[in-house]
Amino acid sequence: MTSPRAKGYLAGLVQELRGLPRETPWAEFKVDNSDPQLIGESISALANGAALHGKTRGWMVWGVRDDDHEVVGTAFEPAAARKGNEELENWLLRLLRPRIDFRFHSVEVSGVPVVLLEIERAVRTPVAFSGVEYVRVGSYTKKLKDFPEKERALWRAFDRVPFEDGKALERVAADEVLRKLDYPAYYQLLNLPLPEGRAAILEGLRSEGLVLPCEAGGYDITNLGAILLARRLADFPRLSRKAARVIQYRGTGRTETIREQVGGKGYANGFVGLLQYLDGLLPSNEVVGQALRRDVPMFPPLAVREIVANALIHQDFSARGTGPMVELFADRLEVTSPGEPLVDKDRFLDSPPTSRNETLASLMRRFGICEERGSGIDKVVAQIEMFQLPPPLFEVPPGFTRVVLFGPRGLSEMDKEDRVRACYLHACLKYVQRDFLTNTSLRARFGLDDKNRATASRLIRDAVSSGQIEPYDADASPRYMKYVPWWAAATRRGLA
Repeated sequence: MTSPRAKGYLAGLVQELRGLPRETPWAEFKVDNSDPQLIGESISALANGAALHGKTRGWMVWGVRDDDHEVVGTAFEPAAARKGNEELENWLLRLLRPRIDFRFHSVEVSGVPVVLLEIERAVRTPVAFSGVEYVRVGSYTKKLKDFPEKERALWRAFDRVPFEDGKALERVAADEVLRKLDYPAYYQLLNLPLPEGRAAILEGLRSEGLVLPCEAGGYDITNLGAILLARRLADFPRLSRKAARVIQYRGTGRTETIREQVGGKGYANGFVGLLQYLDGLLPSNEVVGQALRRDVPMFPPLAVREIVANALIHQDFSARGTGPMVELFADRLEVTSPGEPLVDKDRFLDSPPTSRNETLASLMRRFGICEERGSGIDKVVAQIEMFQLPPPLFEVPPGFTRVVLFGPRGLSEMDKEDRVRACYLHACLKYVQRDFLTNTSLRARFGLDDKNRATASRLIRDAVSSGQIEPYDADASPRYMKYVPWWAAATRRGLA
């Protein structure tokens, strides 16, 4: 089942998979190994691994080196491959049980040929090849029966349906699908030409899991399709409460509301409009420089964009009756989303990327709506430091995640908690950049002159006393002292 997907789309998929830190139970990399038996076993393992880890599909990539994910090209040509006298694809399909959809795609990346094998995940039962069920364990393909704990977990996974795969509307006629989903936005966001004809458009939406053919006729619109591309979220009763709300208050409390707006479109086709509406509400400060006056936004636009995108993407969609909310006060911006984070809020900058809605997150990344894997919060903190604003605050009220951006305040106006948090986040940012917090770097972060070295030293002492940062080398002279976040120091001591 070789498919003519758009080349730009396929190249983006390759880059997305290359961004993984290593092979996973649902993604495998090869260069030229085209042994049919190996491919068949890998299809079984990757289909089962995708189901086990909540992915909609598994991937096998030829032309990307396993150890460093460098694109080196491949000589494998699936259309010409055979097993005996039989075409490879037919042979594989004949030995898979149950028969699942898999598709070979060929694309040129960095000037060399790359092949992707797209594999539908296992749905109601493990996928077997030649009568044997397989699973990925580390970077190896193993027989599923030899790992009973994974087999039990896989059967439990069949009882769980990821949010993205749920049905927002069932048995919808083809014309109605195109009226309810903003399909031109889908192709525009991926920089793909709009296909000619209704059937080709629907096939593109189906291949992404935005719609599914309905056995009773017509199509089912998935939650993924509706939440991202709805022309009107109100057309999808189960999702209408997930629309983003923007509320502007007078002053610093919630006692007086100036205006409130509830988003009407899907997250993807409505994202630019949401940001434009928010930008119209955000205050700016007039700055005089070189005899010219210019308006500077109170909050860095890139930071606002990232935390709003995170709130949409990483929310817990199982939380009923609530959705993402952006609240604007006279002195701060608060963005709240349903669901507590999957990682410690103090480790947002260094933790590997984790999402409870990975399919949605992946598509939003390819749409260009959010940053690359794991880089979003880094950019938020870097932007805050560039604007020399108070540090962002990450909060976890019961059942929610909240990020707070504060308006301009001088160092003397920040309390001790603000200053310590600023030192900690600065140390985190430096560490993930393979650098260290120093007296010099901290003065630059707060815009302090060289003569304020003693002030920076006091800030560092307070952060050390609070346990948020530690010296990298306690024996270094004071002038050359460098600091790291507490968790980096604990890792060096073997405690974390």
